[in-house]
Amino acid sequence: MLQPFRLVLALVLLSRVAAGAAPAPGARVRRERPVTVASTPAEPLPVVHVAADTPTLFLFSSTIQRKTLTFDESRIRVLDAGERSFIVQPVANLGDGERQEIGVFFIDRNQPTRAAFVLVTDPTEVDSRIDVQRPEPLSTACQPNTQAPVPRPEDFVLLGYVDEKGVTTSVIKNKLDAVQGLGLISIVAFRGNGWILADVKITNRLDRPSWTPREATFVGRVGMPMRARLVAKKPGAILPGEDGRVLAVVEVPKTKADLVFTLEVRGDGERRLTIPDVRFPKPAAEDAQ
Repeated sequence: MLQPFRLVLALVLLSRVAAGAAPAPGARVRRERPVTVASTPAEPLPVVHVAADTPTLFLFSSTIQRKTLTFDESRIRVLDAGERSFIVQPVANLGDGERQEIGVFFIDRNQPTRAAFVLVTDPTEVDSRIDVQRPEPLSTACQPNTQAPVPRPEDFVLLGYVDEKGVTTSVIKNKLDAVQGLGLISIVAFRGNGWILADVKITNRLDRPSWTPREATFVGRVGMPMRARLVAKKPGAILPGEDGRVLAVVEVPKTKADLVFTLEVRGDGERRLTIPDVRFPKPAAEDAQ
């Protein structure tokens, strides 16, 4: 009998071979796709297409409690379940309008605590592999598609973002050649009281697909990379041949030295823009006493 890991690996390889082959006339088209689980009970559950002649593999980025799997055993079979995956197959093709739910809890306590899916049978296609994505909590997720509330000048002082030393800036004038179809137009680096912010203008080449910036990271010469909050001036994708503007901001420890980081902005299709040597000047000198 195959061990669970070997069974998962074998089915993954088999599904990829099958997906690369031309489907027989009348056969269902096999799909491999990512699916994001519902973040609240009010959201509809994601729909997954299953068929009696095709195992469907669910791969998770977080560890699951396989003993908490719930499903109708008279209609659905679980062929294998591991720490981050399970494989299902209906006993027979589900009838028209029939919807079977399958769910499992995650081991950690992060939200959402449970992943659930609606299984249906489609006459034209079947999901051979589902990469399960878990939405990040709103408090930590980068939200480039939403506009920040309009601030007031006094907010910066009252909240302590600007003190008597003010804000220092630097400008990178050298444009970067387009890599992965993304180019740098300009970047202005701001440094205030315990925070740094990069104002970046990006161009997307005309011959490349639309690109939505989704997350940003500051990487220093020492220490761990720092995940930044990312805000887009114009929500949505940067279309081919057009420019976009994003702000990446992160809190940093107070220090009197200059700070130098590599800024990496990542988005759709694993495309990314890497900007080296972004310099945040040291705070302005205190007034002489």
